[in-house]
Amino acid sequence: MTAAEVAANRTALWFAKQERQDELAREQCGGLVEQALAGQLQDWLGEPEGWLATLLLLDQLPRMIFRDTPRAFAGDALARASALRGLAQGWDQQLPPIQRVFVYLVLEHAEDLALQNQAVRLFQALTQEATAAEHELFAGYLDYAERHQRVIARFGRFPHRNQILGRSSSAEESAFLLEPGSRF
Repeated sequence: MTAAEVAANRTALWFAKQERQDELAREQCGGLVEQALAGQLQDWLGEPEGWLATLLLLDQLPRMIFRDTPRAFAGDALARASALRGLAQGWDQQLPPIQRVFVYLVLEHAEDLALQNQAVRLFQALTQEATAAEHELFAGYLDYAERHQRVIARFGRFPHRNQILGRSSSAEESAFLLEPGSRF
């Protein structure tokens, strides 16, 4: 199955906000997410597939399981540190391109411009590597990375997280949040 076929079948699961999916994630993965957040899955970080699984448990799944709460971002620091260690070892290159997306998303979720820049570079490389049939898919992921990068370059943080994290929004951020497509 090509990356485009996998994405076509899974995009709603991966990125849509659906209450039932969040419940299923909580039921099926909640215990593992708690273990990962507590640093109890360090032995998974010894090879690329375990590294990817840990990143998913620290980054993507908390965003579903703890949606609209501060805990949605509780694994971000651990995910970033783990992602950077694995990237330094070249583990992303040992994964299929569609799986690399979830490694690079860890950087794309960071409220740090240097990490945003790195995410964009990685998505650019992924897009350049894509076959003709998959180019549009990976170009779409690159577009999203560039949109995230622009928000961080402008505000230094994601304004759509402010309310959840108890942060005050500036007037400029409040105006931005009224724009279509301002929330990820």
